[in-house]
Amino acid sequence: MSKSIEVRTAKSSDANDTATIYLESRKELVAFAPVVHSDEEVHSWIKEQLIPRGGVLVAELEGKLVGMCSLSEAEEVDWIDNLYLKPSEVRKGIGTALLREALARVGRPCRLYTFQENRAARQFYEKQGFEAIEFGDGSANEENVPDVLYELV
Repeated sequence: MSKSIEVRTAKSSDANDTATIYLESRKELVAFAPVVHSDEEVHSWIKEQLIPRGGVLVAELEGKLVGMCSLSEAEEVDWIDNLYLKPSEVRKGIGTALLREALARVGRPCRLYTFQENRAARQFYEKQGFEAIEFGDGSANEENVPDVLYELV
């Protein structure tokens, strides 16, 4: 029997666990792209800016946070800005559950960036119907790592 994944809007009390998921995922699953902010800066950003702004979803499995996703809108386009899972919890349907809930809350077109080297993420998004529309050399992101812009219409 599969365990139930609950996806909900993040609360201020989720900030620490959300930041920890973000950092663990970036450092382990996306190790080729440097984390350009200190752990303390990431914790502050998530607690003081990201969660209070709204649009942050978290995934719970057996009462523990195991994933996070943030949404935004810019220039009449909805964006999925971050989608990160606890590294020990990948390939368990958590990313799919987060993405489905995110897509239920945003309009179309919906766009997101991922790093070109992140093959697992690229396969995941393409399987969900996103199409690559632009490849960047990394000069437009903080990490200076080549990226790919995806869109779902």
